[in-house]
Amino acid sequence: MRLIKLTIKGISYSQTQNGAYALILNEEEGERKLPIVIGAFEAQSIAIALEKDLTPPRPLTHDLFKNFAIRYKIHIKQVIIHKLVDGVFYASIICERDNVEEVIDARTSDAIALALRFDAPIYTYKSILDKAGIYLKTSPSKPGSEAQEIKLEEEEVPASSDDFRRTGIKELQRQLEEAVKNENYERAAKIRDEISRRQ
Repeated sequence: MRLIKLTIKGISYSQTQNGAYALILNEEEGERKLPIVIGAFEAQSIAIALEKDLTPPRPLTHDLFKNFAIRYKIHIKQVIIHKLVDGVFYASIICERDNVEEVIDARTSDAIALALRFDAPIYTYKSILDKAGIYLKTSPSKPGSEAQEIKLEEEEVPASSDDFRRTGIKELQRQLEEAVKNENYERAAKIRDEISRRQ
């Protein structure tokens, strides 16, 4: 079966499940998106890993796993989202130690959080992307132009309970650093989403 490489497009608040987030993976050589509902803790961990300049004052669970793996010379080579059953995605982490490859079953959100920390590629099978992949609504970038750009509908990224509309980017970045320092990762994820929306 053919593997398709995925990249992380972003994280937004889930419209279908309270307190959950939607992780949007992007087909690297195509236009389809793979939305995966994940928990708040995993969303925070992924958001922290995406923000390379931020380091939590104490290691998160995924950071601890990375430190443990490095100490025992275990390297994560890749993550494969290999199965979809009743709306639940299943993933495998492909590891290597002493030139011996091992496959470890994992929740998709945990596997992706670790892949980010090891700079490991994320893949899925074409059949899964055919089944669960979506095309986000597009609009022409210029009148008469064939080029398309992704345009997220407003309801896909609802306003957070915090009112950031009057807050400048520099202040948001200061608040983001402060939230991470205080280990308030839920607030950090909201601020990071607001900064991403403006860029």
